[in-house]
Amino acid sequence: MTNERGGPLTGVRILDLTSVIMGPFATQILAGLGAEVIKVESPEGDNMRHVGPMNHAGMGHIFLHANQGKRSVVLDLKREDARAALHKLIARSDVMVSNIRPQALARLGLDYDTLKLAHPRLVHVSCCGFGQDGPYAARAAYDDLIQGASGISWLMSQSGAALPRYTPTTLGDRVTGLHTVYAITAALYERERSGMGQSVVVPMFESMVQFVLGDHLGGLSFNPAHGEPGYARLLTEHRRPYQTQDGYLCVLIYNDKQWKAFFTAIGDAERFHSDARFSTHTHRARHIDEVYAEVARLMRERSTQQWRTLLDAADIPNMPMNSPYDLLDDPHLQAVDFIRHVEHPTEGPLRTPGNPTQWSRTACTPASPAPGLGEHTAEVLQELGYSADDIAALRRRGATENT
Repeated sequence: MTNERGGPLTGVRILDLTSVIMGPFATQILAGLGAEVIKVESPEGDNMRHVGPMNHAGMGHIFLHANQGKRSVVLDLKREDARAALHKLIARSDVMVSNIRPQALARLGLDYDTLKLAHPRLVHVSCCGFGQDGPYAARAAYDDLIQGASGISWLMSQSGAALPRYTPTTLGDRVTGLHTVYAITAALYERERSGMGQSVVVPMFESMVQFVLGDHLGGLSFNPAHGEPGYARLLTEHRRPYQTQDGYLCVLIYNDKQWKAFFTAIGDAERFHSDARFSTHTHRARHIDEVYAEVARLMRERSTQQWRTLLDAADIPNMPMNSPYDLLDDPHLQAVDFIRHVEHPTEGPLRTPGNPTQWSRTACTPASPAPGLGEHTAEVLQELGYSADDIAALRRRGATENT
């Protein structure tokens, strides 16, 4: 179990018992930073293997992106001999991360209180729906449920959506996944000082509530309250890409300097001073609906390219409204080589996002393609001391894959 790619996390061994998006997203980031990640899957495989589009069964597009740089081992943890193999993996790991509900993890004898007796240096990370001291502790959690429960759907309705809805990204999964990444790296740093592992719980609900309330607690920040919840600039229905004569453009005129430059650029320089709604940040915030509605009206008077030329000359922030098609051709992403073109051994040519961080001294080479189900089972079990006959016996008993 070695890693030849380098990177800041070289030498860190992570046992990955996660599936779907939240946990795999986190462990893929860690693998991209050089950690050795062994992904333990059931005989059926991670659910995201089976969500298309795909070239071959079991290799869905989201799975391919979220599981680069990992080795796949199939173990049926309902079977005692499979759990015995898992315990050998735990003994060689720095971190065990799981999104199995803590109650189910305890039934398998894989909870922290059980494992710490034999593995005091283990960092045991549980990605779960809710903190384990509250009444929701045992509830199931999925991204849609957590978006609604944390206020995202309410915010969508407050900002102009005809009906409450979820954002069309797995926002809760990915926000919580990022919390998981820093929690693991911080726990490893602390272990370097104390010599001891610990349990870390990363709950989706609390992670997303922090995310939402940081912007939108608003007047409820104060006790007694100083008004209603919400950050008005984010909630106005006019905060959206602006329609031009021939398309859409994303523009943010934010500070006094930019507003002065905007009015000067459109030939109405005095308006910044004469229209009190625009003259200070406080006034703009107070009248944000009217301010953004006026910008929306003005934007319809020119083409997208005319606006880009004018706004760039005035140093006013703007960006195109891109689709995934556009992102593949984006000149900046091409210049930094962010969209990688890789050859998967079974799936053929693929496009996949790269690592957005840049390292001056400990950069790592691109991660290996996402593994087939159980692709590395025999290899990893041999590293643990299992013979070919032992592995064959495990397969016959259904503890691992049959092929």
